[in-house]
Amino acid sequence: MKRYIENGSIKPKRTIIDALITITFLTVIFDSTYTVNEGHVGIVKRFSEAQNQVSPGLHFKVPLIDSVEEIEVRTRKNEEKMASSTEEQMPVTVVVSVNWTVEKSAALELFRQYGGLSQFEQRILDPRFRSATKDVIPKFAAEQLIQDRASAIQLIERNLIEEMKSFPVTVDNIQIENIELPAKYIASIETKQTEKNLADAEKHKLARQNLEAQRGVNTAKAKADGINLVAIAEAESIRIKGLAEAEAITAKAKALGNNPLIIKLTEAQNWDGKLPATILGNGNMPILDLRAK
Repeated sequence: MKRYIENGSIKPKRTIIDALITITFLTVIFDSTYTVNEGHVGIVKRFSEAQNQVSPGLHFKVPLIDSVEEIEVRTRKNEEKMASSTEEQMPVTVVVSVNWTVEKSAALELFRQYGGLSQFEQRILDPRFRSATKDVIPKFAAEQLIQDRASAIQLIERNLIEEMKSFPVTVDNIQIENIELPAKYIASIETKQTEKNLADAEKHKLARQNLEAQRGVNTAKAKADGINLVAIAEAESIRIKGLAEAEAITAKAKALGNNPLIIKLTEAQNWDGKLPATILGNGNMPILDLRAK
């Protein structure tokens, strides 16, 4: 009976030991592999001390000793809402965002110095971003800030890039997402803008009328020039024709002077074939005598 109990008690203890061994083995197996997601690098820590960084994919580590923390190396976006004032001391609240990227090759060094991206943002990036923005906004009048925010963005970006040039990050893009001014001032700006738009429309209308008037003047001038050219051409044609006729008359007169018979030939060419109805007093008929003399 005693032997049976002993045998019976031994079996449950053995089962517990086997289970513990199995659990420990599985834990070691599963804890020896890990994966790093795309867009990140893995920082391998041994007893919480950063040792090296690894690329995305499947990797092995020392179980229960090594741990891994990921750092994102894709573009990140930080947004800040801050109160400031314009050039004319108008209170303004702006929402500004910045896109930035950790240099992949420097992720390990960044982790060693700052303990991760959150600490880097809180201690380095965000304070400098706020400072760069607050330094620029007061340089702009409220109306200019609304109508030409691109210039303000360029100045903020220039300031921030200068501030961050010694850190392993790249500042990609800055945007002023929103500008909040007192309601009364917004209404006055809108009224002024409406008046400006109406004035611009009137200027455009006047310019168009002037253009149409000038086009009419040009058309009339072109028409007059055309008429003038036609008149000049006709006058020149008449002049040339007159010169030709004068030359013909001169040549004909010269020919008549050289040969009197041409007069009689011309009379014969112009005769209509009818005999005269009357006889001249001397008894001669007004007809060319072509008989040889």
